Formats: sequence, C-alpha cells, structure tokens
Amino acid sequence: MNLTGFSAGTPLTPHHNPLPKVTMPALGEMKRQGKPISALTAYDYPTARLVDEAGIDLILVGDSLAMVVLGHENTLAVTVDEMLHHTRAVRRAVRRALVVADMPFGSYHGAIGEAQANAVRFVKEAGAEAVKVEGPRVELVRALVRAEVPVVGHLGLTPQSVHRMGGYRVQARTLDSVLQLQADAFALAHAGAGAIVLEGIPREAAAAITAALPIPTIGIGAGPDCDGQILVFHDLVNLTFAPAAKFVRRYGDAAALFRSAIDGYREDVEHRVFPSDAESYHLPEAARRLFQADRGGENARDDADAEVNADAVVNIDAREDMNQA
Repeated sequence: MNLTGFSAGTPLTPHHNPLPKVTMPALGEMKRQGKPISALTAYDYPTARLVDEAGIDLILVGDSLAMVVLGHENTLAVTVDEMLHHTRAVRRAVRRALVVADMPFGSYHGAIGEAQANAVRFVKEAGAEAVKVEGPRVELVRALVRAEVPVVGHLGLTPQSVHRMGGYRVQARTLDSVLQLQADAFALAHAGAGAIVLEGIPREAAAAITAALPIPTIGIGAGPDCDGQILVFHDLVNLTFAPAAKFVRRYGDAAALFRSAIDGYREDVEHRVFPSDAESYHLPEAARRLFQADRGGENARDDADAEVNADAVVNIDAREDMNQA
C-alpha cells in the first residue's frame, strides 16, 4: 500500500489545445511575426510543469537559483553539478517550452574546450535545449554553436559580473556604452547566438538594439520594447523575502498563501484536530473484531495481574508489620 502517495502526479500529456514545441528557430520566427515571447525561470519539477502548462514559451533554469532556492547572496556560488541537478528536474516536466540552462560562474570562463565540455553536459546529461552565457563571449558562442549547442547570450547587467560592476547597477547609461552594447549584440548574433537577454539597461537602448538585431531579445529590466520578457518565478509570486526590483511586477503572493496554510496545520496539530478519524486508516471489520476481542482478553489478563500484584503488596506489608512487632 502506498501510504504517502508521493509521485510525479498525473502523467504528462499534451495540452487539450496542443501548441507546437518551441525551438530556437521558432523564437526567431516569433520575432519576425511580431509575436511577443514569454519566458520565466523554473528550478524544479512542479514549478516547471505549471509554467509549461500555462503556455510560457521559454523556461530558463537560471543561476538565480543560487539566491532564491539555495539562499546565497549572489549567483556566483552555484556549481555545475547543482545546475545539472535542477535542469534535469525541470526537463522532466516540460513538453512545450524551450528549456535553457544557465552556465554558472566559472564553467565557461577558462579554456574554450573546457567550457564546451561543460555545455555539452547540460545538453547530454540534463536535457537542456540551449545554454545561456553572460557577456560578449563571441569565440565561445561560435565554438558552442559548432558543437551543436544552441546558445542564448546575455548582455547589460550581467549578475555574474557583480564584483566588477560594484553591485547590481543599471548599465549602458552613456552613448558610448550603448553603442558598445549594440556592437556586442551584433557580434553574438553573427557568432550564432539564437537570442539575447538584455538586463538592466535603459528602455531606449533596448528598443534600438531590438529593432536592429536579427535575433530575438528577451528583456528583464529593459523596458517593453524587447521581443520578449523574462522574470524570476520567485519574484513573480513573492517568494524572494526581499524588496522587489523596480522592473518586477508581482502577480501573486505565494508567501502569504504558504504562511496561512502552515499556520493552519500547526494549529490543528496543537489542538489535536488533525488528523481526523476520516483521515486515519482503519482495520477491516473482521480484523477489528478479532483485535478488540484480543484486546479484551489482554485487558482481563492485565486486571488479573493487577489483582495479584495488589495481593503481593498486601502480603509484603503484613510481613513487615509482623517483623516490627
């Protein structure tokens, strides 16, 4: 008998109104058609399943999990093995969305061969359909594309560069820096990147780059003119335990929902109203009658033993009284 009922839930099946699988070329076609691209992060099976079933186009297994799932102060601490672990969980849940995995800090900052080997692991071992790398790493992108690993670039505010930037600061605030950002975006596109995340840059810069670039841009804190938008799932539902960034819009309050549920459970346990009789397992009727009969006999034996013990105590007391006399 399965007492806990733990499982992956209802088997994954296509949606009632099935949508075509999202691929990297499909993102490019969405840009050409002017269709906005929706993207969210996910780090585990249940979240990814909900996101995918909602029709989100791109799921990023972001290194932001270091902060929102593992409790680190920035994204730098998460490892390749941890990212692979979470990517595998997400991939099991997804049927439609494009699954992109962040390559964590240190996994692509050395020799290109080592970075390529790490990227291949995300595709081969974890089922990622693309990887994301931060910065204008043109030669790396070219090498990964040659190795049949689709790549999403990431420019602007790149969280893995937090120490160099001196914190999470808006980027590209001067004409020269905007022009450099645009040149970097074109270089990544020419190297074979299939899309580029633009983070933490002025709306005007993102709009100009998006209009000129042949591949889709996915914005986060880059204004409404990008080809698509992405948010961190935990920001979306208020599970970050921190003030929201300016660009975050909260669409729900999961923290309040969870707190209410947990408080209700604790109170029911303390007042012994959980579990109820209806939430308890019972012996079959025949076994219950036998058990009660056996318990009745056991109780009778216990009563007899108690009487014997009481007599013994009386006898001991009587002997002690005689000895004292």
